[in-house]
Amino acid sequence: MRLFLLIYTLASTALAGIGITAVLAAGMDGWQPIVIAAAIGAVAGLPAAWVSANKIREL
Repeated sequence: MRLFLLIYTLASTALAGIGITAVLAAGMDGWQPIVIAAAIGAVAGLPAAWVSANKIREL
């Protein structure tokens, strides 16, 4: 569980940052698109962290 949480903090931050960068590069202004992109990145970090933690545990 600790490994999953550690990987989740890194993955969700990275994916949220990528989403925010994509929204800003697309020229979408305002706080709503930025918050939505950050939330999608945080949610997308869950399966990424789960799969990564399981792969590391198997090693």
